[in-house]
Amino acid sequence: MNELDVLRQQIDQIDRQMVSLYEKRMEVCKGVGEYKLKAGKPVLDPGREAELLKAKAKLVSNPEMKPYVITFFENIMAQSRMLQNKLVNTWSASKEKFYKEYQNAFGVEQHWFPESDRVIYQGQPGAYGEEATIQYFGEDCDRTPARSFEGVFIAIREGLGGYGVLPIENSSTGSINDVYDLLGKYGCYIVGETVVHVEHCLAGVAGAELDGITDVYSHEQGFLQCREFLRDYPSWAQNVELNTAASAKMVATLRDPAKAAIASKRAAQIYGLEVLADSINTNTHNFTRFVVVAEKPITKPEADKISVVFTVPHTEGSLHRTLAVFAANGLNLLKLESRPIPGKSWEYNFFADFAGNIHAENMDAIIRQLIDETLSFRVLGNYQRSME
Repeated sequence: MNELDVLRQQIDQIDRQMVSLYEKRMEVCKGVGEYKLKAGKPVLDPGREAELLKAKAKLVSNPEMKPYVITFFENIMAQSRMLQNKLVNTWSASKEKFYKEYQNAFGVEQHWFPESDRVIYQGQPGAYGEEATIQYFGEDCDRTPARSFEGVFIAIREGLGGYGVLPIENSSTGSINDVYDLLGKYGCYIVGETVVHVEHCLAGVAGAELDGITDVYSHEQGFLQCREFLRDYPSWAQNVELNTAASAKMVATLRDPAKAAIASKRAAQIYGLEVLADSINTNTHNFTRFVVVAEKPITKPEADKISVVFTVPHTEGSLHRTLAVFAANGLNLLKLESRPIPGKSWEYNFFADFAGNIHAENMDAIIRQLIDETLSFRVLGNYQRSME
């Protein structure tokens, strides 16, 4: 037997002891939960938990081990709370409301589909939004453009379409914040996603040349994603339009060789423009993630991504305790985004994506624990993630 095998045997022996002690600890925690149930006390006492973690840290003789021990006990405490939450239900009316909303929306696998198959996308024919729509629903889908992101949500609310397609994140410039805000404002759900490879070109009318350009039109994301190319032309006036396809259409309408648009090759072709410069985005690995939204959730067996939004109390460690729920349950946190709450200074909504199916075993208990740790909580959708 070599030295490694000996060390592994020692670890196995220690692990057996730890498992036995873990089971004993959880039995005692169950007793604590039963006591709290009788006394009508909440599961979480943030002040006591903070004091306990400080006390555990003082037990460590090796200072280098302190942060690891704290993390170890944070996970154990998160699991203890989940066990106690199965016994105790002393939630406030607001937390009961969040749980009931989640249950009403996701309590059973949803086979609901919108009455209309029409898809509303932001932009115009030739926009990346239309490309995402075609990529997800197929070339023959019934699709209609909206002038703005909010216009997509309004169209769904008014029954003009069953689905909406909106950009939510770009690999070069980050999140499209307006879409996050509108998801909350209109109460829609994410039912799918697709990823589009974004490759911009500079397009102008026949006969236009780079040296003669004075004005460029594009969406603000187009300018951001092509900033390195544009640095070589500091005299060009940058004019922000609703989307890249609208910019291409405008340049085609103006018929001015001094005007150009940053758009896709497809948009240039649709509006009869010539490509003056190809692949001008700074990052050639440039992708935009689009979400498909609907009035109600649609969950399927193959769904493997859950999106949620929550707020946390203004207390020490509140966000950390919420994130500990993911760690304690072995959930892969795919994204965490914070957005200011409109009308409230220094308060934030947190948007999170994590791997999982809402109908998996123990997911209900995990959602209950997340609700217990947060001030507000909403599941935005459970859908199949794009692997592109």
